[in-house]
Amino acid sequence: MDAVRQLLGIIEEIAKGNYSNDIMALTKEDQPETTRAIAEAIGLMMVKIEAREYQLEMMVEELKALNLKIKENTIKTVSAMAHALAARDAYTEGHAARVGDLAGRMAALMGLNEEEAESIRLGGILHDIGKIGFPDELFQAHEGQNPNNLVKEIMKHPGAGAEILKDLDFLGLSVELVHCHHERLDGKGYPRKLNAEEIPLGARILAVADSYDAMTTDRPYQKGRSPEAALGILRQHAGTRWDEACIEALEAVLGDVQNQ
Repeated sequence: MDAVRQLLGIIEEIAKGNYSNDIMALTKEDQPETTRAIAEAIGLMMVKIEAREYQLEMMVEELKALNLKIKENTIKTVSAMAHALAARDAYTEGHAARVGDLAGRMAALMGLNEEEAESIRLGGILHDIGKIGFPDELFQAHEGQNPNNLVKEIMKHPGAGAEILKDLDFLGLSVELVHCHHERLDGKGYPRKLNAEEIPLGARILAVADSYDAMTTDRPYQKGRSPEAALGILRQHAGTRWDEACIEALEAVLGDVQNQ
């Protein structure tokens, strides 16, 4: 009876997924024949179960590696699209990469974790992807402010970008950041007129990085400002258009770059 109780206890543990070699003690010659036969069968079954579990674990790891490769390749493809977009406009060549780099650094400095900072960096790289289908007129030089018809087209690009990226689930937060990077704290941004805390922190970071780079870069309608002048404009509108904490993070990042 002791051997039977011991056997039942081991079987119960195996059923719970707690495998051990205790079953092997019941396969020795000093055990009753019936107990020994059951123990041998259970031991063999346990080995087969463990082998199948190992195979499943290997398949899961292979799938993870495959998914990672697909993710990397897709990001490279979409980033190439963003680069191709920039190539249509000599004035904004490198803009997306600079915004992504600045935003990622700002996010890290503000204490966001590595995954969040990477999502924000990707959001910066892809933030203008919605301009992919825009007419060439948008990228041609013109004097003064953008014409009204172009302004209306430009205001569509955050929503268009989110639509392009929406099915790339692995981009996660980055898609919403693309959608929100032109929202303002005072609710006067676009396309959804979100305000204050309705705007994700990552999008507020992108808004500051994007605006700073735009102001310090030559554009068809304006000469690039100095970093000091651009920071002055950002500070002037802190709390209404841009997030003050994000502006402070930008200043810190720019200071770090200058000291390198």
